[in-house]
Amino acid sequence: MCRLPLKQLCVSMDSPNYPTRKERILTVTRQDFEDAIAAYWDAKNTQRELSIIKDAVGAGTAGSVRGGKHFDHIAALLAKFFLDAGYAPEDIRVNKQQGLELPGYYRPQKQWDLVVTRGNTLVAAFELKALGGPSFGNNYNNRVEEALGSAMDLRRAALADAFPGEKPWLGYFFIMEDHPKSRSPVSVRKGPFPVERIWLGKSYQDRFAIFCERLMDEGLYDSVCYITSSKEDTKPIELVTSLDWRHFSAAINARIKYLEGLGLPGPDQGTLPL
Repeated sequence: MCRLPLKQLCVSMDSPNYPTRKERILTVTRQDFEDAIAAYWDAKNTQRELSIIKDAVGAGTAGSVRGGKHFDHIAALLAKFFLDAGYAPEDIRVNKQQGLELPGYYRPQKQWDLVVTRGNTLVAAFELKALGGPSFGNNYNNRVEEALGSAMDLRRAALADAFPGEKPWLGYFFIMEDHPKSRSPVSVRKGPFPVERIWLGKSYQDRFAIFCERLMDEGLYDSVCYITSSKEDTKPIELVTSLDWRHFSAAINARIKYLEGLGLPGPDQGTLPL
């Protein structure tokens, strides 16, 4: 028996011919993580090339980040944890066709990037996001507001009994492009009140590290992985130890172990309609 390659998992997880648990060994390695980041940049570049071609022939100008395919290998990497723990492929939703929408409180529902369920329990929901250059300021606030809104909305929905099983677990995975402009200090505009001193003289990379740490401190996400990388050098840079891949993967395994103690995944308990 050999370990199932990440590429094969990404392509075949929804197939009826996907191997059973006894037929696969899905140990997630550091190399798998680095391969997934490299695949992110490869897919992103491919999408950009297709976008240029489409634009040239008048077929639209879909941005290189909109298609979602660049995160496929990262989603598959995260799915491996749950497949190895005995969750069925149908428990793990990785594309729009499977239904990634989860109930909200301030809005009817929101589409997440990877959703794992079992019976009436939301085992895990992941946001997979990125920020690229060279104009980092254009989308920086959007990424912050998205992450806050998604978590706060779902946490409040959970208090309103939208998820009747065990308390939902939320993960946030973020890639910032490593670029001179993301490493350079960013000025803060003067307003009627001074900003917190921690933000002064910080780059976009530094700002996002502070943001991600505070997401964890406030309990909005159960675990966060924040890295920087680039298409020139895809090897991930982990700026904050508590936000690195080792801690993120340990948190996922801890969630799986916790639910195992409660009998999950166990036999199918039925799925509540969203």
